[in-house]
Amino acid sequence: MTEIQRPLILISNDDGINARGIAALAEIAKQFGRVVVVAPEQGQSGMSHAITSAIPVRLRHVKEEDDVSWYAVSGTPADCIKLAMYEVLHRKPDLVISGINHGSNASVAVIYSGTIGAAVEGTLYGIPSVGFSLLDHSANADFTAAKRWFPPIIKKVLEKGLPHFTLLNVNIPNIPSEKIKGYAHCRVTHGNWSEEYEKRTDPQGKEYYWLTGYFHNDEPSATDTDEWALANGYVAVVPVYVDWTNRAFLDQMKQEWVFDEEMAKKL
Repeated sequence: MTEIQRPLILISNDDGINARGIAALAEIAKQFGRVVVVAPEQGQSGMSHAITSAIPVRLRHVKEEDDVSWYAVSGTPADCIKLAMYEVLHRKPDLVISGINHGSNASVAVIYSGTIGAAVEGTLYGIPSVGFSLLDHSANADFTAAKRWFPPIIKKVLEKGLPHFTLLNVNIPNIPSEKIKGYAHCRVTHGNWSEEYEKRTDPQGKEYYWLTGYFHNDEPSATDTDEWALANGYVAVVPVYVDWTNRAFLDQMKQEWVFDEEMAKKL
């Protein structure tokens, strides 16, 4: 198989180019094709789909290693995908994968995640895209189970593609590989983060605030959600659709919501 025939796979993340998770994902991906890693220079967790617009963004070639090209970017995960498309790659990639995130991106974390932000950016370019996460925030997390359970997902996406504006959000529980029961095709759990700020004092006596909080599951008895799947030993696979329109309510609005145009004209 020639170089042009091999799938071209673009990888990014939000934990930074030196994270163990992205090294594990590159190791997984290179069995399927040519891999190019374009990742943030530093950690960018919680950046969602942010892009850098007020300051310059810098791109640095890091290394060529084991058929993988590595580049570091001073900006966000979404910046990484944009720069890869316009400055790094010689053609449109066949797949964008992001991660492996150190920590869960299930439920509403999908909104905040820079890992998912990179996958969303890939989706906007019309590229099949997947975000991968492991439920372990440790910098030294063990990705052994991910190396077994994630490849079949990559293989299937390369074979079948994904619908327009759709990406996959994949989370794996932090348990031994042999204890994972299988894959669960599921939906996002309804819930929210109850976020609080802890007031602290730095060594100079100045006050600052540190984000804390906890996740509240609004539907703990539901068995078709990503949180249920993870709690019960499954790899949670959620198709995420990048369209914020509530179409059912839009139809209802057209029928039931009549705005007072005369009032608007008088204001």
